[in-house]
Amino acid sequence: MNLRDPESMNVVIGKVLRYGVLLSGVIVLLGVIGLVAGSGLSDTANVLTYSEQVPHDSIDVSLAGMVHGLVALSAFSWIELGVIVLIATPVSRVIISVFLFAAERDRLYVFITAVVLVLLLFSMLVTPFIPGFHA
Repeated sequence: MNLRDPESMNVVIGKVLRYGVLLSGVIVLLGVIGLVAGSGLSDTANVLTYSEQVPHDSIDVSLAGMVHGLVALSAFSWIELGVIVLIATPVSRVIISVFLFAAERDRLYVFITAVVLVLLLFSMLVTPFIPGFHA
């Protein structure tokens, strides 16, 4: 595969997106299967339905809580991981694009793609911690 060929770049980027979405779907499906298996098919609707009596804020959505839930085989943690993989898929596409443009020695597109990557990472990792910022 010649990475300097634009068609090869499209193939690589297409595979990254396709496999990322597929992996995310499989992880979410495993979580849904775990949810149905853990609560029974008739009780699953009750688990997913919002109710004032159910403490929905009791699910820890921090990274440490998700890892603990994955080890404990918590269905909601597996679904959460699938969503994170789905969100990370286009970000990984931008990261790979930086390297592909660098292999082409296209400095302008390396710069533009790197700026897009910095903006993506800033918006995901920094803006949630800005005091008074509500997205």
